[in-house]
Amino acid sequence: MRNPDRPVMLAVITGAHALGGEVRLKLFGEGADALKRYKSFNGGTLVLSSIRPDKGGAIARFKEIADRSAAEKARGTELTIPRSALPPLAEGEYYHHDLIGLPAVATDGTVLGEVVQVDNFGAADILDIQRRPQIDGKAGKRFMVPMTVQAVPEWNDERLVIADEFVEPE
Repeated sequence: MRNPDRPVMLAVITGAHALGGEVRLKLFGEGADALKRYKSFNGGTLVLSSIRPDKGGAIARFKEIADRSAAEKARGTELTIPRSALPPLAEGEYYHHDLIGLPAVATDGTVLGEVVQVDNFGAADILDIQRRPQIDGKAGKRFMVPMTVQAVPEWNDERLVIADEFVEPE
């Protein structure tokens, strides 16, 4: 693990719900029930009182948000926990958070760039690789690679290796 205290965003407050200080959440994990295992967020500044699923997101109450006005002010607040608080992974599993920022190299060791995003359109995770900057300082071309054993035969906390047949030419 690169940095066990690196914050991981699990949700963001999108607005107020009703009058009593509840907030709507956009979730980035496994759903509302997964957030229940965490008692506090953002280094303890937000303490979760309750949470329930709602239309693809969740409705939550935090001890520090007492009314609708405070809930509206909290709009845009990201809910984070330290990476070390996440459940351990089985062999071959990964968190998207751990892949973002990893250097990407070709099988022969050529530096390609770094992972800037992980998407999933239904079949498998897709890595978005930003090529290293060109000599003139402009950003390099981006390309996508499926996160499969064929395309990414090896990865660890230091880098990921992309099979040559999946490397798009510059």
